[in-house]
Amino acid sequence: MAAVPAVGNETDLHRARKMSQPKNAPSCLSVQSSQQIMSRQIHPKQTPDFHDKYGNAVLASGATFCIAAWAYTATQIGIEWNLSPVGRVTPKEWRD
Repeated sequence: MAAVPAVGNETDLHRARKMSQPKNAPSCLSVQSSQQIMSRQIHPKQTPDFHDKYGNAVLASGATFCIAAWAYTATQIGIEWNLSPVGRVTPKEWRD
């Protein structure tokens, strides 16, 4: 096979590095994520953001709304839940 000529300033070494990037990507990502974690631990936030101020309140109000909506649905709109017929159904006589 004939060698592909380099395009612009791209050499064979650069092309080889680009081709091997996906194989090395997980190790690069883990290094980058660990660097971000260390950076966050070294430089804590100076002022609280929206989630620090209102996060728990938003979570609690959302959960309350969801429970209230399901409670209303389950009790007020007249769904027939097909509960167990035990005690409400009497067996018929067996026919021979």
